[in-house]
Amino acid sequence: MSDNNPPQSDRAPRIDELLAPYFAKYHRENCYPGLIFQQGKRKMVQINIPPNDLPTLLQARPSTGNDPDSGKNRPEVKGHAEEIKQYILKRARNDQPWILGTLTANVPPQKIEIIELGRGICLVVIPRGVKLDITDGQHRKRAIHELIESAEGELIGDNDFPITLVLEEDFNQCQTDFRDMAQTRQLDKSLLLSFGEFEGRVGITKSLLEKVAMFYKKTDKIKSTPDSKRNLIYTTNYIARAVSCAFTDDPSDELKNYDVAEASETLGRCLNNFFSECSHTRHISETSVEELRSQDVEKFKDYCILGRSVGLEILGRLLYCTYDRDSSQDFETERVLQLAQLDWSRKSHLWEGNVVLYNSTPTNNKSYKISSNASSVKVAVSKVKAHLEWT
Repeated sequence: MSDNNPPQSDRAPRIDELLAPYFAKYHRENCYPGLIFQQGKRKMVQINIPPNDLPTLLQARPSTGNDPDSGKNRPEVKGHAEEIKQYILKRARNDQPWILGTLTANVPPQKIEIIELGRGICLVVIPRGVKLDITDGQHRKRAIHELIESAEGELIGDNDFPITLVLEEDFNQCQTDFRDMAQTRQLDKSLLLSFGEFEGRVGITKSLLEKVAMFYKKTDKIKSTPDSKRNLIYTTNYIARAVSCAFTDDPSDELKNYDVAEASETLGRCLNNFFSECSHTRHISETSVEELRSQDVEKFKDYCILGRSVGLEILGRLLYCTYDRDSSQDFETERVLQLAQLDWSRKSHLWEGNVVLYNSTPTNNKSYKISSNASSVKVAVSKVKAHLEWT
């Protein structure tokens, strides 16, 4: 056998046997196995702690009033911790997976002891009374704190929460760290919806992206505005708002109590019928994205309000007027066909003065602008209902 081969054993050595003497020595302190790493010219340690330790070990020092220097991170956002808590509760009660990101905290290096064991493995000893100042994660900490002290604390009692501990005592650098971590770009709503849980309007919307020819491969699932270079017309968020309007007349309704398969089948059939019967959308609907020409897509977006988010919302609100919520739970075919026969072009009198506003002095080579505010949509819907003599 080569001398370079590691020794063979029937039982692999365990690290807890190595750490046992340390835990015995520091039994009155907070001790956690950790991993040492270097980043940004600073020494950092990654540790995992149980939820019961969070309330006493971590402290948030948010700024107050109009004085950023009064704390190490931003003022708490009212309601955000409660949102996180409700997210955990909802998932945990249903025995579903959930996840929270790593918290970041800092502490002066002389206030704790790091016992290096080699290969970046260490034992972090935090004396009683020493607090770790949160740099990022104060709302997560509050949510965990409130949960562990509540009657449902056992739901998270057996979990662990990772903390990246920055060995830093300079106050200004701590504030800079928070600012730098806050530079992350806010995720577009379409991306959040695309990665959302397959239930309610998220599930219905995802199903419609496959079922409705007008949406299939013509919808941007990531960005907040459709990528015209790829001949994309809609975004997931555009469609999700229209879906909520079609069932509840409320673009923000999550449709939590709706059966995804049944609702997507019903609305998908309705939309395919509408888009195939509407002269303004028939060509786009029946042509694959690979065969569509970019000039056709641009012309459609400019000429027809159904190529815009506001047009989809108006359609959704009008479909709501055709939805039989009591008996068949279907969209009335005759009324849907009436909607398909409307003039959905931008120049139609139905949209003039509400969502289509003409300028006496053109800007960006356009003599009009599109208004998507709630009052404009409401006026447009009322105008269509009056035109169709719908009560």
